[in-house]
Amino acid sequence: MTEKRMLILPAELVKKIDDNRGDISQAEFIDFLIESHLKGTPSPAGVVTKEDLEAVKADVAKMLNKESYKYALKDEMAGFQEDTKKLLKSFVDFFIGYGLELGKDGPIDLKEITSKMAGLDKEANKDIPEEGREVKIKWK
Repeated sequence: MTEKRMLILPAELVKKIDDNRGDISQAEFIDFLIESHLKGTPSPAGVVTKEDLEAVKADVAKMLNKESYKYALKDEMAGFQEDTKKLLKSFVDFFIGYGLELGKDGPIDLKEITSKMAGLDKEANKDIPEEGREVKIKWK
């Protein structure tokens, strides 16, 4: 036979136990509560535990992981386009400023550099049709 001990509880707690235990005895109900808490059995529907919350956080972090995307997002593409425009503008600003600094009789022949760059451009883009390759720059 099992050994029995006495446990002194506040009257409010005993009332809660009696209200919620149903047809089982107080001892069995308390034993059930302690066992279910220690074993970590799933809580009733509508109750979120810390473990559930951590699992959801891990799933969201996994979904937001940049390495898991196969394609660029719309915001990333817009940012890339803006950065490319800024880079092209700074490139044009540099060469216009450089050309103005040197003048027509600078140590480097700008016509020679332009022809070399055009030759490299044609080699790199020989598969792309010529039409539609114009770039228009709005200058303020």
